[in-house]
Amino acid sequence: MIHKPRFYIFIAVLLSATAACSVPGIATPDPGSISTAAAQTVIAGLTQNALLETLTPTLDITATPTFTFTPEPPTFTPTATQTPLPIFTPTSTVATISVSVPTNCRVGPGRVYDRVGALLVGQTAEVYGRDPTNNYWYIRNPGGGAQFCWVWGEYATLAGPYLVLPVFTPPPTPTPTATPTPSPDFTAKFAGLDSCSGWWVDIKLKNTGPISFRSVKIKIRDTVTDVEAAALADGFTDLDGCLKTTTKDVLNAGGTFNLSSPMFAYNPSGNRLRVDVTLCTNLSQKGICITKRINFTP
Repeated sequence: MIHKPRFYIFIAVLLSATAACSVPGIATPDPGSISTAAAQTVIAGLTQNALLETLTPTLDITATPTFTFTPEPPTFTPTATQTPLPIFTPTSTVATISVSVPTNCRVGPGRVYDRVGALLVGQTAEVYGRDPTNNYWYIRNPGGGAQFCWVWGEYATLAGPYLVLPVFTPPPTPTPTATPTPSPDFTAKFAGLDSCSGWWVDIKLKNTGPISFRSVKIKIRDTVTDVEAAALADGFTDLDGCLKTTTKDVLNAGGTFNLSSPMFAYNPSGNRLRVDVTLCTNLSQKGICITKRINFTP
């Protein structure tokens, strides 16, 4: 065993120490120190042997080596997802209009403007602008004449980018034609000669205007005898011989009436007579007055 040499060394050192103690003339060392030194030597040897034993690896060649294997997580390759291609719908760059009811096309956005064309059912026109209310659309005139016109959008269907069309300022509205003031008018004709205590003529009046008449002035002149008679009246009177008198307060539009003239004291038959008849729209010969002159021989 490997511990025997160390034991022999220890015995030899011990014998030397004993011999030294017996040699005459040589100082005898302190037995305690010798023991201490010997003990330290032994301890140092044992410590060294312990270190050697500790540092000497023990290899068991009969053992089966064990390896620890830590598997790496699998790496997945992502599969590309196929995105369907977008379907593109062609977008028109031109705004168009069509109608479900034939619609007039005018020089401005409104009925006060003159008509210059029409957009018919089945026709399509390009749109170039709109009015501020989005009720009328400025289009190329499909009917000829004026190149452009305005069409009402009530019955219209629009397509394309019509919402981005420019807003056009409408043209000035046309100055309305002044409506003429209705004018009263009438006709007068000789209707016959009549008599009772004197002689007079009947004049047939017809109101041909839109306004009624309410008063009259009549003047008759015998151009042969130079005799003249005149009368003023509110309303109208017809003398039928000596038995019957008919009156009317108003001669309305379209109405007729036989007006009797002032009387002559003689029979004017065969003489040339001239009659001036003035009808007025108000009482007392006021308002609008119209005068007619007729000449005849009874």
